[in-house]
Amino acid sequence: MAEETARIITVPLKAAKNVPRTRRANRAVKEVRSFIARHMKADEDKVWIDMPVSEKIWERGIQNPPSKITVKAVKFDDGLVEVTLPEEKE
Repeated sequence: MAEETARIITVPLKAAKNVPRTRRANRAVKEVRSFIARHMKADEDKVWIDMPVSEKIWERGIQNPPSKITVKAVKFDDGLVEVTLPEEKE
């Protein structure tokens, strides 16, 4: 039986402001990957970031990523972690 662990996590992206302004969004994506890998106990190469998460980070351009982002992380049996945006409650 497939067993998966899901969490809603707020990832701080303040460290992305400490790099040159033309690399900030790239650094923010790397910060999401490393933070999720650390908190879900997985390897960084097993973290899969969904396209809407990347688009949310890049929404305001390369120089001005958000200072934090809330994501849903689901860890599967094989160690793969999928990072998506959480569903909005209406």
